[in-house]
Order: sequence, then C-alpha cells, then structure tokens
Amino acid sequence: MPYRTIPNTDEGYLILVVDQQGDELAKDPDAANGKLSQRLLQHLRDEAFNDLFIWIHGWKGDVPDAIDQFDRWIGAFNRNHDDYQRMITKRPGFKACHLGFHWPSLSWGDEQVSSGNSFSPTTHGTVEERVAFHATELGDTPAVRTALHQLFEEARTHAGADYLTDNARQAYLALNSALELGANGQAGNGSEDREAFDPDQAFDSAELIGTDFGGLSNRLLSPLRQLTFWTMKKRARVVGERGLHRLLLSLQHDRPELRIHLMGHSFGCIVASASLVGPEGKDPLMNAIDSCVLVQGALSHWAYASKIPYGTNTRGYFSQLLSRQSVKGPLAITRSIHDYAVGKIYPWAAGVANQVAYDLAPPRYGAIGAHGICGVETAEYLKMLPAGEAYTFKASGIYNIDATAYIKDVSDGLSGAHNDIDGKEVAHLIWEAAR
Repeated sequence: MPYRTIPNTDEGYLILVVDQQGDELAKDPDAANGKLSQRLLQHLRDEAFNDLFIWIHGWKGDVPDAIDQFDRWIGAFNRNHDDYQRMITKRPGFKACHLGFHWPSLSWGDEQVSSGNSFSPTTHGTVEERVAFHATELGDTPAVRTALHQLFEEARTHAGADYLTDNARQAYLALNSALELGANGQAGNGSEDREAFDPDQAFDSAELIGTDFGGLSNRLLSPLRQLTFWTMKKRARVVGERGLHRLLLSLQHDRPELRIHLMGHSFGCIVASASLVGPEGKDPLMNAIDSCVLVQGALSHWAYASKIPYGTNTRGYFSQLLSRQSVKGPLAITRSIHDYAVGKIYPWAAGVANQVAYDLAPPRYGAIGAHGICGVETAEYLKMLPAGEAYTFKASGIYNIDATAYIKDVSDGLSGAHNDIDGKEVAHLIWEAAR
C-alpha cells in the first residue's frame, strides 16, 4: 500500500490520491484495481484499528508538497506523548491509523513553469508551455486554452505594463466565463462567495498584497491569481462532495464502530466540510463522525450559518453540517491574526478592496481562519491552550479557537502564519477533540 514513514521515526501514514473530480487514482500496486480504498478497509480490520485520522492538506499542488505538510502535521501529533497517555488512560486499547488525503490543489500556478520570477522574453517557459501547464490545472477545454494563449501572449509582449491592456482584459473575462466558477455575491457559499470578477479591480488592487504574490512578479498576470484561487476553491468542494464523501460512506458501511476524525487545513477545510454534507450540500453521511478540526480555513465564515445577514433567507452552504449534527464531538476552528492568507488575500480574491480583515463586525466576505464560524449562536469562543491544559468540549459543540498566540510564525512571506500548523499546541487541540 502507499505508505509513508515519517523521517527519523518509526511511524507513518497511508496516502490516498484523487483527481480533480474526486475520483480515486490507482496508486496502490498491491491492490487488484490499484485502489487504496479497497485495501484500507481490510487493513483497518486486520490491524484492529479503532480510530482513523484523515488529514487533508490545503494549497499544495503536488504529492511532494503534500507529503511535507503531512509529515510535519502528523509528526507533531505523534510527538505529543502526554496526549497519547491521556488518550489510552481514557480509552484503553486505543489504536489509531492515519490517512493523508491528497487532492490536486495547485497554489497559484505560475511558479512551477519558470525559474525566473517575471514573465519576459528572456524567461524560460514559452507561451505554449504556460498555456499547457495552466490548462491542465484550471481545466483543459478549447475555451480555456484560447483565453490563456491570448493572456500569456499579451504578458509576453507587455511584460512591463503598469496598466491592464485591452487584450488582457478580454482574455480574463473569457477565461472567467470558460471556468464556470460562479459569482453571485452570496456570502457563505461553499465555493462561489465572491463579487463578479473584475479584472481591472484585481489589477489595480494587486499592490495591496504585493506584486510578487504567487511567484508572479508581472503585474499584468495578477488577475490570474484570483481566478486560480476560485478554481481551487471550487475543486475543493467537488473533491469533498464526491471523493472523500464516498470514502466516508464506505468506511461507515464497512466499519460502523470505527471512530473517524477529520483534520483540514486551508482549502482542505472545504474538502472536509463538503464530505460531511455530500453533493450540493444535500446528502449527509449515514452516521456522524467523531471530531473535526479545521485549521486556518480558507472558506467563508458564513458557510455554516442557518441565516446569513446578507441576502434574503439565505443559508450557509454547509449549514446542514450543524443542523444535522454531523459531528458527534467538537467541531473546532482555529483563527489567527498572523495568518495573512485568510486575513488579507481571501477578501482580495473575493473582489473586495481595502476590507479590514479583523474589524469588530464580521464582513460580508471573509474566512473562518480569520473570523471563525459566524452567524451561529451556539459557537463558543476560546483561546488555544498550552499543550498541558485540557479543553472542556461538549458533544456536537462548535468552538472558535483563537490561536494567535501559537499560530504566529510570519516568516512564510505574504501568507504570514498560514502554514504554521505543526506546533504542539495545534496537535494538542486535535488530540483533545478526538478524546
């Protein structure tokens, strides 16, 4: 089976890989059909595992990057030996299996094509190579390819432009239409909570977040970041509703007594949430899972609300997750003011310029990693605790955890502390939720 041993340890995890539609890829050489999911069920029975932890990465485009995150995240969890001791004291016989769930989630798209930072005639990577690369990641249709070719040709011939050219503008509008991302200004939507795409606004506000964002120093390509953002957001929902949802159904059918815990990061929080509500948010699991921890989530903070204060009788896309109590134990969400990806980039990507990320009132567009779950009266607000202190969680409780004191390493450039998720305090929260 695809099994990864964490370096310098004797512990590891399984890896399940799906495609853009959530369909499992044949990556297990030992399975008759190459599908890990078939052997996973037998493995859980044979080894007498009673808990399954499923880890879902965020903005990581390829398997090596995802593995790096899994190594750090699961490794930190395994190093919390005191938490393990508390677990086996409460539940003798506790035995956990870990599964890394990998889905294709290219971060911003351009940094893997060229060794250079700017798109100029001397930069490696031809227009055709860039078109092929982005078409694969965004959706390979004739309309997408035509728009991309026009865009990259314009960027090649106007590499130093400080204004959005007419050809680039038309290419962006065509690409947005071809990608079918949706945009109705609906706060709380699972993947479409944005204003109508405006390439001029995206171009003009690019300096607010830095022109080097995502490895694209050519300002003419800045609107591409927004389109890539929403493409990955939509993909996360599709992957969760289809791929992970099917896996959870199989697990619950085959091993109804198995305790299942979901951990999502960034866009992985969309995957996790979508897996619990099913296709179009209307097909919940047969049984509730046991815990869910969403770390620095890049999805709308209104996504779980029964009624959103923007619009008429509008519910959050994942509201049934709470109304149906799809999580037996705690649903815990971390947030940090040091996470610039969800505090600054998220509202920018929604087409909102100059929004104050941490204002007193929750804005129309914002992420749970910045504001927590909003519009849910039963949600409790707590501080993240040191690794030695116990949380007092209730069944099906909803907790917005202020992790500012621990998720704080801003050395990761523009994203700030978005990826600072492998500290012992974050691992402790996951242990406590599972307990």
